[in-house]
Amino acid sequence: MAPALAHVIEVAHALWPLSGAEEWDAPGLVVGDPSADVEAIHLAVDAVADTVDEALDRRAQLLLTHHPLLLRGVTSVAEDRSKGAIVARLIRGGCALLAAHTNADVVADGTSAVLARRLGLHDVAPLVPSSIDAAQGLGRVGELDAPMTLGDLARGLQEILPATAQGIRGAGDYFGEVRRIAVCAGAGDSLLANPAVRAADVYITSDLRHHPASEAREDARLSGGPALLDISHWAAEWLWLDVAAAALREALPDVTVTVSELRTDPWDFALV
Repeated sequence: MAPALAHVIEVAHALWPLSGAEEWDAPGLVVGDPSADVEAIHLAVDAVADTVDEALDRRAQLLLTHHPLLLRGVTSVAEDRSKGAIVARLIRGGCALLAAHTNADVVADGTSAVLARRLGLHDVAPLVPSSIDAAQGLGRVGELDAPMTLGDLARGLQEILPATAQGIRGAGDYFGEVRRIAVCAGAGDSLLANPAVRAADVYITSDLRHHPASEAREDARLSGGPALLDISHWAAEWLWLDVAAAALREALPDVTVTVSELRTDPWDFALV
């Protein structure tokens, strides 16, 4: 028997408690009738026109995304605006929208933990431990089984991550040896000064801006610090979807759960 959306939300919030979300974040239900039945759930990183269409084509009653659609202030959902068009399309198609964002970053199987696991890190710990549970928190840091060069690590990441126009950008000695790895799936330049990041051999994250990255590299020359690998925000967090889907399938055995393979990274090409 298909569960009600309200029950699915309870399951999602048990897996990714709202208490773990950052104050600025907006996870939770965006669109949908809590009393409606849910027979199929479709997972994606972003709620964009293509993933909404994909969810509706698969007859899903719930699109669960990592990124909230209405994260920042919105004063209109008129259909001549992208967010309004998405909201209207979901409502007309009978598909709810639920976001699990920073609350899904900090849990034991969160976005950074999944990336750390795919890299084969051991003795893994959060970069910013949760005040509730020290084993959970933002980002992860751990050790490789054996040292490798920064270049080999970057090429290994290329095998793990789905392809994007951005690829992988690196700052540091391509042939330099690395073993202790810090990761933050998603935008992570706010953690460049974190002590665990500074003590790592390399920091893997996304959306590194010019000035924070430049300052971090100059600081590293003076007092030590990590090499940097900048990866696609979408690609890093896409890895989490399969883990999230498996957790939902276990908790909701009567519900079909699928994962989008559409690339919603915003960049289409790069010239080098």
